[in-house]
Amino acid sequence: MASDTARRQRAGYHHGDLRAALLAAAEQELIEKGVEGFSLRGVAKRAGVSHAAPAHHFRDTKDLLTALAALAARRFRDAMLDRQLQAPRNARSQFIASGLGYVEFALANPALFDLMFGSKRPDFASEDFSTPASEAFMVLVEGVAALRGDDPLTLAEGRAEILAAWSLVHGLAELLIAGRLAFAEADLAADREGTILRAIERALPLGGKTC
Repeated sequence: MASDTARRQRAGYHHGDLRAALLAAAEQELIEKGVEGFSLRGVAKRAGVSHAAPAHHFRDTKDLLTALAALAARRFRDAMLDRQLQAPRNARSQFIASGLGYVEFALANPALFDLMFGSKRPDFASEDFSTPASEAFMVLVEGVAALRGDDPLTLAEGRAEILAAWSLVHGLAELLIAGRLAFAEADLAADREGTILRAIERALPLGGKTC
């Protein structure tokens, strides 16, 4: 019994939830070292387990990064939905709220945001990732649909408005993370949320409703 316990501890089972511990360590590894410097060995060391322990849950680095990207996608989706819960229940306010949630997630989690949108290392075809990622995309689609009063995915004009809205919030997030908005620095310093909100308002579908 004692030898079995020792083997389990060496494998990392003393964490109680090894998978969650590895994902938490992986997030910190990503934040500090970036995706290029990310390694299973580094994650294991950070989690305080043997270098072989991650194999109990993740086949390789790609598998772990895919799981981390899936976790990020769920948080991303929830950030937009949580923002909508705080907003008035009309199409315009809900659309703007989802955009605020999008940008706020990116600013609070730049490493995870880059992993989802700027890296080729995760397996984005994995259902664990694609399901929450698609749900996050549908928050945007449903917002445009509510403003237009139709299914925007079925019409070229509607798809163009989805593209415009997505491009605006994503580009805004990327520029804010990169610190490339010096011309609006005073506005952002005085009222960051208000400045972002006003920018998102410009993405309201022109052909749709505004209430």
